[in-house]
Amino acid sequence: MSNQEINQKSANQMWGGRFNSKPSSLMQEINQSISFDYLLYRQDIQGSIVHCKMLAKCNIINQSESDIIINGLKQIEQEISENKFIFKIELEDIHMNIEYRLKEIIGDLAGKLHTARSRNDQVATDFRLWVRDEIDNIAILLHELMSIIVDKADSNLGENPVIMPGFTHLQIAQPVLFSHHLMAYFEMIRRDFRRLTESRVRMNQSPLGSLAMAGTSFPIDRHFSASQLSFAEPCRNSMDGVSDRDFALEFLFNISMMSLHLSRFSEELILWSSKGFDFITLSDSFTSGSSIMPQKKNPDAAELIKGKTGRVFGALFSLFTTLKGLSLTYSKDMQEDKEPVFDAVKNIKICLQAMSGMIKDMQINREKMLNMSKLGFSTATDLADWLVKNLKIPFREAHHITGRIVKIAENKGCELNELSLMQMQEVCSQINNQIFEILEVEKSINSRDSFGGTAKIRVSEAVNEARDFLKGFFKNN
Repeated sequence: MSNQEINQKSANQMWGGRFNSKPSSLMQEINQSISFDYLLYRQDIQGSIVHCKMLAKCNIINQSESDIIINGLKQIEQEISENKFIFKIELEDIHMNIEYRLKEIIGDLAGKLHTARSRNDQVATDFRLWVRDEIDNIAILLHELMSIIVDKADSNLGENPVIMPGFTHLQIAQPVLFSHHLMAYFEMIRRDFRRLTESRVRMNQSPLGSLAMAGTSFPIDRHFSASQLSFAEPCRNSMDGVSDRDFALEFLFNISMMSLHLSRFSEELILWSSKGFDFITLSDSFTSGSSIMPQKKNPDAAELIKGKTGRVFGALFSLFTTLKGLSLTYSKDMQEDKEPVFDAVKNIKICLQAMSGMIKDMQINREKMLNMSKLGFSTATDLADWLVKNLKIPFREAHHITGRIVKIAENKGCELNELSLMQMQEVCSQINNQIFEILEVEKSINSRDSFGGTAKIRVSEAVNEARDFLKGFFKNN
């Protein structure tokens, strides 16, 4: 008998006596998922071991049988981890591949493992376990990125903090501390971190014991299985247990938000590292050269993070589309749920690590930042605020007066603090010499001491609070 016939015979044995002829090679190819769901092998074996323990606890199998099955499963896990396991496409998926190998190791006893279990609740459990593990892995990477951002913000405060122009519409708007700008991304990523870890709580229910969709007549203990797998509780409805993929959608949404924030940050790094800005220098570790222009140093890591954002978004919309028309409970369409999630996770992890590396290594050109922060009449709002506070002029009128003064400076090709008092008084005779005290960028920054503002005292508070958050989060969750 050929290997193909042996493997086909094994496949038919798995399905029992319902099928007499083998599936076509094309059917095998479209039907298989082992090419990607092999990634679930640890979770599949973990779930099978717990299921086996539960069967023994409930006297559905005896303890000796349970021990033999569990030892066989541990052997398989070692074989896969050491790349000694041969995956067979004709066995369709990770579950059947493991079950078939278990039978090779321990004989017909392997068939008892699938008592009171279906592939439907098995894969739903595996997938939840895998997503839960990856939530924990990504949370660590987010925590690392936040720590690096806080360190970089803190190191650029000091006695003489780095000042840069803030932008709206990519036009110079108001001067801000560079550390304040960095901490804006900290807040975005902190929300990503919270969304991710909060979603872990919502999805932490066990489908195991839901079976195909209606539960079982066997006297199983779903709470025991859930507890052994560190789930908070079993899924409360067996039909929902096998058909729910909300957790995967929410996970992909959370990854998409992270990707969006990383993409925005990447765009700024690209701008800042260009010669038009020259605010920062990215390290050689995260840049590349040109095949023809020897002077080039391209911000490829940042560009690739931006590029992968579309791929991550696509994963979310792919799964949305797969699920949108499915009736309860399980349909083979749901086999398409894992590949986009696997791909998105792979990409977000490498993007988070690349962003951490770029931020940690980048060098700051403080003089370039400071010089540009003085351009574009960046303290015009301070002038308008001074008119309101000192001359009791309504803000709209003060805005108009300031605009006329800006126009004079623009026509003369100078900045606001380079105008004479007389030139300003041509627009508003009440203006006095005190106006020059607030037109320096340093004074503008320190005046903005409202909560969440760019004044050094507020940014220092934000950095300290961020450090407390980073120290305490894992301890409290």
